[in-house]
Amino acid sequence: MSAKIVVAGGFGVGKTTLVGSVSEIPPVNTEAIMTQASVPHDDLSRTPDKQTTTVAMDFGRITIAQDLILYLFGTPGQARFWFMWEDLTRGAIGAVIIVDTRRLEDSFQAIDYFEKYTDLPFLIAVNHFEGVPMHPVEDIRNALDLDDDVPVVVFDARDRRQSAGVLAKLVEYTMNFNADPALSR
Repeated sequence: MSAKIVVAGGFGVGKTTLVGSVSEIPPVNTEAIMTQASVPHDDLSRTPDKQTTTVAMDFGRITIAQDLILYLFGTPGQARFWFMWEDLTRGAIGAVIIVDTRRLEDSFQAIDYFEKYTDLPFLIAVNHFEGVPMHPVEDIRNALDLDDDVPVVVFDARDRRQSAGVLAKLVEYTMNFNADPALSR
């Protein structure tokens, strides 16, 4: 069996990094070098070392079990590319929304998209960046105004095992979501 997973979130939160860390094939990405043309559109004040950005999508594949292959589609994070999200989410079983606690406000639009415009189950994956203080999961849940049933996990997108764990958690949540009508939105 194969399944499509969408990896979404704001600009520079680690979507490309997650796909690249777990993909068993060389990941396809559409990273482009950031130029002066993006300055009016992309706030680099909190990600000053970022030099590239996704301009279409990322794609990877991971075998979770002998009979379960996940195809990963990473969305671009900037609002100007959101017209692609509908196509990227079509046929997906669920979504991972990656957040950066230094910029939680950048997460609201992605969360709103999945709450209002899809019926996909999603979880929140808090990418823990080095040197950034850890926050209790319940504080993050409250700050994002999430329903109690939406899973929130903390991980490091660079770590293959942790990223695979996020995907496994989403698959588990998706199975429960589809089995329990009370969880459906």
